[in-house]
Amino acid sequence: MDAESQATLDTVMGLMGAMGGGDMDKMSELMADDMVWQNEGDPDVPWIGPWEGKEAIFGFLQVFSSNFETMLWENEDVMASGDTAAVFGRMNARMTGSGKETGEFTFALRAKVRDGKVVLWNWFEDSFAIGRAFKG
Repeated sequence: MDAESQATLDTVMGLMGAMGGGDMDKMSELMADDMVWQNEGDPDVPWIGPWEGKEAIFGFLQVFSSNFETMLWENEDVMASGDTAAVFGRMNARMTGSGKETGEFTFALRAKVRDGKVVLWNWFEDSFAIGRAFKG
């Protein structure tokens, strides 16, 4: 893997790890001020985006973390080319409000990095399972 691709992958996986560990300082360090988080799905689910800018993203992450408990997280494939990284895996979650689990589903992430910071976090998940579990 070339140096740019490796740096992109390191940045994206660093941000993913910081999120998983709740390290807000590290997250802030790895996010561009104008970062966009795109997560499409049921508009009744309060963390569906897009979210633009660090402040908006941190706001949505607070709502997300108070409603979403990860039960399973497994990265299966991780790759990068230039400024773009992709991560594919499996997960399962429980919605804290309803107590319902999503059931296991696959996820995909497309992320872009500029100057050592994540500028795009384009998240793909089973939004039907998320919405159904969120609504109970």
